Amino acid sequence: MNCKPVLVIAVCICLLLGSGMLGYGGEFRINGHGGINMPSIHGEEGDPLTEGFESRQGLFFGIGADLGLAPHFSLGAEINYCSQGGVRGGLQIITPTLLPEGLPFPSDMALYASFNNESILDYIEIPLLARLAFGKKIQFFINAGPYIGFLVRAIAVTAGKSLLYLDKNGTMPIVIPPSTQPVNLDMTAETDIKDSLKDTNIGLTGGAGASVSLGPGRVVVEGRLQMGLTTIQRDIQKSGKSRTGGFVIAAGYSLPLAKKTSN
Repeated sequence: MNCKPVLVIAVCICLLLGSGMLGYGGEFRINGHGGINMPSIHGEEGDPLTEGFESRQGLFFGIGADLGLAPHFSLGAEINYCSQGGVRGGLQIITPTLLPEGLPFPSDMALYASFNNESILDYIEIPLLARLAFGKKIQFFINAGPYIGFLVRAIAVTAGKSLLYLDKNGTMPIVIPPSTQPVNLDMTAETDIKDSLKDTNIGLTGGAGASVSLGPGRVVVEGRLQMGLTTIQRDIQKSGKSRTGGFVIAAGYSLPLAKKTSN
């Protein structure tokens, strides 16, 4: 895996830790968290290559650090494993990356079939979050900030058997002579699509949550929205144009490591 994500987050954590230890900020906390992401692929309306995707469920987990800069304000950085993507079923276009080998058609020819298609896009994401928090024993907070994601895995899991069509309405099945029967495809496959996608994805994230004191730290629950700003495809002519997005539900534990002392 590319070491760039690790280097970036290491710098962020070191800066926060260094600031806390030097006394420039308030309480310094580390945390671990995990949950589920309900992502979707947002394509352009009317684009058969990317429209029609719905949400799927994927893993979300990571670690982070948070530095208090004012009584109710802190700045944090995280490194998260976040599974993005979406699902699409029914009659749909077969993108060039999913076209079975051996068919006598140009790779850029629009062909349609009815099958299930799950796109699984796994990222290492690094958000930088500003947080406002209120309360003591039970603390409520909101947070928001940008993130950068580094693609580590991208696969399309397809399933189903279907006739092959020339039109999106499924009225023109394809027959390849000398056969007199329409072409019947088995679309069951797991296809690596990483080369067709950009390595990085930039977006915005924000949400709200609550934490409660438990032992030396705090139990945290949170909901967070994600909105990708990057077109994830390398070649929009062949693969269409879409962005990522999702809703994360996570729980974790936050532990204080250092707290600023009064002079």
